[in-house]
Amino acid sequence: MEKGHIVVVGSINTDLVGRTHRMPRGGETILGSDFRMVPGGKGANQAVAVARAGGNVKMLGRVGDDLFGEQHLANFGDNGVDTQLVRVTPGVPTGVAIIIVDDDGENSIVVIPGANNSLLPADIEAAREIVETARIVMLQLEIPLETVETVITMAKGAGVPVMLDPGPARPLGKELLAQVDILTPNEHEAQVLAGEELHNLDDAYRIAGKLLDYGTKNVLLKLGGNGVIFATSQGMEHIPAHKVKAEDTTAAGDAFAGGLAVALAEGFSLRSAVLFANAVGALAVTNLGAQTAIPTRQEIEDFMAERGVVLE
Repeated sequence: MEKGHIVVVGSINTDLVGRTHRMPRGGETILGSDFRMVPGGKGANQAVAVARAGGNVKMLGRVGDDLFGEQHLANFGDNGVDTQLVRVTPGVPTGVAIIIVDDDGENSIVVIPGANNSLLPADIEAAREIVETARIVMLQLEIPLETVETVITMAKGAGVPVMLDPGPARPLGKELLAQVDILTPNEHEAQVLAGEELHNLDDAYRIAGKLLDYGTKNVLLKLGGNGVIFATSQGMEHIPAHKVKAEDTTAAGDAFAGGLAVALAEGFSLRSAVLFANAVGALAVTNLGAQTAIPTRQEIEDFMAERGVVLE
């Protein structure tokens, strides 16, 4: 099998997105201003981000035998995502995420995994040839941890680089993190992994260094509107974010990950891949929704040209 494809192993959810002026307090009912139902899930978002950025991507995941599952399969097809490894799980609903977005573009999310919990190591073993011939394997934490561990072990055994987006946040063992080639936590996830609080740029540098000490080869600590800490064994650098008007931050991290993987698969340096991913993430926050907000390759290239971003 020809090498070159990107494999995304992860969650597939339907996002139920409501907009409101501010987040409700505990026990409080407030009126919202808008509602949309859109395809989401960290794994699915990343797969669509890869495809829209021009990558050859195969999605490995599970949906339920319901209307939401059918919609996801159709949506993947529309976006150019290969679904040969997406399985339909009888008697189980497709995963759902309930998302509230306020006027500042910040979000609060409750994920109900559904069929995502049925993505087990046996599914990974059945896809061994495709995983072992991938250019990059992308993972998140909305599927069982044993499945994540199986993917990492399989990919590392075949010399395939592993990119882990450690969300939703949870503590992970150093043994697992030491097998990760590129770790892309946001601020909250980095705090959970390192067991330390992050309040400023100095904290971010320190926590990124601690994660490197765990054995992870490269850490890209995402700071939202404050950019990214790019940390490797050769040193650390703060790469600022592009200034844009944020409408919804829901899929920004997934868009970033997809762009990063595409640039790396195309042979760009890791630093250039971060610059490319930074542009993808910035564009994603300017629109409402998850996959609906992810930009195309042409939009990414136009944005980089306008902002004077040059890749090496």
